[in-house]
Amino acid sequence: MRMKSIIETVASEMNTVLSQVREEEALLFSQKLQSAKRIFVTGEGRSGLMGKAFAMRMMHGGFNVYVIGETITPSIEADDLLIAISGSGSTGAIYQFASKAKEAGADVLLVTTNKESKIGSISDGTLVIPAATKYRRPEEPETIQPLGNQFDQAVHLVLDAIIIGTLESSKDQPSFAEMTKRHANLE
Repeated sequence: MRMKSIIETVASEMNTVLSQVREEEALLFSQKLQSAKRIFVTGEGRSGLMGKAFAMRMMHGGFNVYVIGETITPSIEADDLLIAISGSGSTGAIYQFASKAKEAGADVLLVTTNKESKIGSISDGTLVIPAATKYRRPEEPETIQPLGNQFDQAVHLVLDAIIIGTLESSKDQPSFAEMTKRHANLE
């Protein structure tokens, strides 16, 4: 086994997946971030960890953002936005959160591989990440990676890129110093 070869294969897989993300979906995502009163993020397992990383960077950018399940997360309301991350688009708990968010009048954006999924059917928009999940559906790409690694890696990169683009297009773009000031200092 050659590690360099594995690293190069993973990087090549990411290039393939990222090149297929639709710009109009990423732009809608950015617009929804900018217009939301508050942003709530949810995901299970590693997808949830990618969501937490996204929420942290959003906070650095000055957004009012919360992670579902944390003790300080308030009630979701109208004009809020729930970002749901689910490779399959059918994760039970995330579907319940999305349903409750819709009942409260919030918008829901789904980050998924499956636009036609159960959560996708109630969402206000989807950001399709055309990557492999742990389900290995026939339409998913081949990968050397286990489980949903490819999806989670792509989610992290795409959401980071969306934050960069959203902040660059903002009339109130925070400076590097402002973002650094918001960075945790109890570490």
